[in-house]
Amino acid sequence: MRKMPGLTFWTMVAAAAVMVYVLFVKPIVGIADNGDFLRIMTSAGLDYLDPNLSYEDKYFGNFIREFKMIPLGIGGYASTQVPLVIIATWLNKLTHSRDVFDMRYMAVVYGIMLLAAFWVASRYHRSLPLAGRIALAILLVVVFADVGYTGYFNSLFGEPVSFVFLLLTVAFALAAATREEPSRKLLIAFFVCAIFLTGSKVQNAPVGILIALLGLRFLGLRWDTAWRRTVIGFSAFLALGSLAMYVFAPKQLKEINMYQTVFYGVIKDSPTPEKDLEELGVSKELAILAGTNFFTPDTPIPQRDPRMYESFYDHMSHGKIALFYLKHPVRLIHKLEIAAQNGMTIRPYYLGTYEKSEGMSRGAVSEKFGLWSEWKRSLLPNSLWFLLPFYLVYYAVLWLEWRYAASLGGRIYTETFALIGLIGLVSFLIPVIGDGEADLSKHLFLFNVCFDLMFVASLIWIVAKVALLFGARRPTYVRYDGRW
Repeated sequence: MRKMPGLTFWTMVAAAAVMVYVLFVKPIVGIADNGDFLRIMTSAGLDYLDPNLSYEDKYFGNFIREFKMIPLGIGGYASTQVPLVIIATWLNKLTHSRDVFDMRYMAVVYGIMLLAAFWVASRYHRSLPLAGRIALAILLVVVFADVGYTGYFNSLFGEPVSFVFLLLTVAFALAAATREEPSRKLLIAFFVCAIFLTGSKVQNAPVGILIALLGLRFLGLRWDTAWRRTVIGFSAFLALGSLAMYVFAPKQLKEINMYQTVFYGVIKDSPTPEKDLEELGVSKELAILAGTNFFTPDTPIPQRDPRMYESFYDHMSHGKIALFYLKHPVRLIHKLEIAAQNGMTIRPYYLGTYEKSEGMSRGAVSEKFGLWSEWKRSLLPNSLWFLLPFYLVYYAVLWLEWRYAASLGGRIYTETFALIGLIGLVSFLIPVIGDGEADLSKHLFLFNVCFDLMFVASLIWIVAKVALLFGARRPTYVRYDGRW
């Protein structure tokens, strides 16, 4: 008798159907450029079809689907996003056009990766009670195939790289932790995905160090030399690469972040901006820039004025800013409250999602399959005082699960969920300390992914515990030829 497709298969079918509907069926959903695309376009060999395209048509209002393909740039923006865009252009050349790039090929690349993450998560959680597996299948599609996440697939933003590779990194870590003797293929897949996640944005550099620490925990799962060399080698590469990303970040990017951290962060709305600047070790005369960001036009002192280098850029560091907030915890809490107010918003609502040819109003945002992102934005409390107890309860349960875990693999499984919370915490703090209040909802994207992973894991844990309480049995699988 032929075996019927299981939950994993139908999860993949449902997720694929949602992505086709959102990203390929007209009106196609994408995200307009806010100015970030150019650095990727230069590195990946893309340009605008119309060289005379106006500012209004390029930015903010409408999603641009087609670009001209040109020779690859030399140098440019260093990011693990670049090879993914190049792969999409190759697919485009093979099946569509050698001259015009259709952004939907970018969606194909990201969509395949998201389906891979769903497959791994479902495949290696078949020991859950049936109710838990059903909850996992539904939540994967409803939460992580939401337009708030998949809408980014039709864009050149770095967010979808962080999104799909965080899901893949977590999925492979959990898969390795659940095996009696995990394969090196699983281990390598975990580290490669972690490298792509870390290398996608400078903001993700601390994430690589956290993942490297978790990676070292896999040493105890096998004792053969090849396994240990793989763990140590990849962990060291990930940690050192993370440090190198920050140290060798483009000077211009550091200057932008520094300006916004101070003038659109520390002294924005400050009652004593002159005193704050003096405490940071720079001239109090710069207080006239309070509340401006790096892209504010016609500032009293231009952002690239030589005086700014003499009195600000050459004397400022993120270490000084972190120390300032440590000395003024009330100010830090105030900034974190502002971050929390933006922390439940996945989508950048100031960027249009329709092509201009669709005839929608400039800046209009699609509502295709946005149940989760809209529910989260409108109903979950946008408050620091919601996030704090949520984190406390989450880690309290993890502590109990870790304490009573029956094996090292069980503990690593729990530690992976602890890692998600730590990545979320770092991703919540970095925008405040590293970029002020500029574009907070977008800069908190990785925090949103982590929060959603924590929220989904918590719901599945509750469903599984209730199911077991009422007598549900865990499925059993017979090991055959190295597979379950």
